[in-house]
Amino acid sequence: MIGFCIYWLLSRTFRQAVQMRQVVRKHLNFQRDLLTREAVDHLENGIREMNRILYGRATRIQIRQAMSDLDSVASKWLKPYEFQGLRENVEVMLVVVALLMAFRTFFFQPMAIPTGSAQPTLYGIVVENLLAMENETGEEIEVPGRLHRWFLTWVKGETYYHVKAKNSGRFRALDGEPARLLPLVSRLRFSIGDEKQTIWFPPSLPGSNNFWSKAGVGRGKYYQEGDDILKIRVHSGDHLFVNRFVYNFRRPVRGDIIVFRSTGLEGQGLTPNTHYIKRLVALGAEEVTIGDDRRIRIDGEALDASHPGFEFIYDFNPDNPPEVNVYSGHVNNKIGRRYLNHSLAPLFDDEEMVFEVPEKHYLTFGDNTLNSRDSRYWGSIPREAVIGRSSFVFWPISERFGWHVK
Repeated sequence: MIGFCIYWLLSRTFRQAVQMRQVVRKHLNFQRDLLTREAVDHLENGIREMNRILYGRATRIQIRQAMSDLDSVASKWLKPYEFQGLRENVEVMLVVVALLMAFRTFFFQPMAIPTGSAQPTLYGIVVENLLAMENETGEEIEVPGRLHRWFLTWVKGETYYHVKAKNSGRFRALDGEPARLLPLVSRLRFSIGDEKQTIWFPPSLPGSNNFWSKAGVGRGKYYQEGDDILKIRVHSGDHLFVNRFVYNFRRPVRGDIIVFRSTGLEGQGLTPNTHYIKRLVALGAEEVTIGDDRRIRIDGEALDASHPGFEFIYDFNPDNPPEVNVYSGHVNNKIGRRYLNHSLAPLFDDEEMVFEVPEKHYLTFGDNTLNSRDSRYWGSIPREAVIGRSSFVFWPISERFGWHVK
């Protein structure tokens, strides 16, 4: 066996002979029930002769002669395939797909971050209304040229949408949200006066249920021909690999950024049949409170920046108010209501309110504490809902690209 491996490494002819033997054996197995006994015997004899040559101390000339003999036997007794090249290509593609599916299922699953609840650790889709920004600064923001836009879209995940009025009249939305015509084709329609216009491949924007309100376009507004109707810059959410392998060997620990599925948890206020990405903050049987100082307390002990996974979250100036998209600790409902017009954390109304995590459950919070619906709202999640851990941001190419360690 050692000699076989050495020959395989050193001799190209030897490797070709091994591959040829494998191909003939594969086709023989595929056609065994279709061939006559005589054909099977000749093919098996040819394979045995090739084995004798390969495992003996044969010269290169002898190996080539054995290859020629086996080729003659295969050509004579194997049934020819129609579209053999196409069949082999399809077979290779199916193997590749199977390997990719196995890789995705058992090791690393790709995931896109849709919302900003984990910012600034991981970014979701961010929409910038360039028209509003122009009004604030008084300076026009130029849309890059076509080649530059292509680079920004495919490398940086930054896409521009610039639409002008083709005539004068009032704006009227014909579609509230993009309509999908085919799996990869969508459109959005509107009219200015009597002129209908279509935006092909519009982006999916987070937030309300109406595209135009999210894009800052006012209903019924009057436009002159050539006026800017839509001028937005959309930053794609981070795309990352979820490590589905690591939790086969250990349980999640406090500070991990975990991904869990919401299937079966719909009654708790989560969106059904989707995945969430949050930071694990508490384990089963722990008692949790959120102080007015914006720090979590586990069984009465406050977490701080020295705890793994919380180095950035709790590295904030307590004299500054909490901000959206800025590390500001974690707010309870009392503190959140000072800055928001809605209830953010009903299960943590003030610093005296205690939440006891059930056994085999986890408590998960978003890092963007003023813009995250998380366990402060829906409570704990069962251990079996967790599918993996945030691992590697592979797109877009930004400061967050690479192995995720925060």
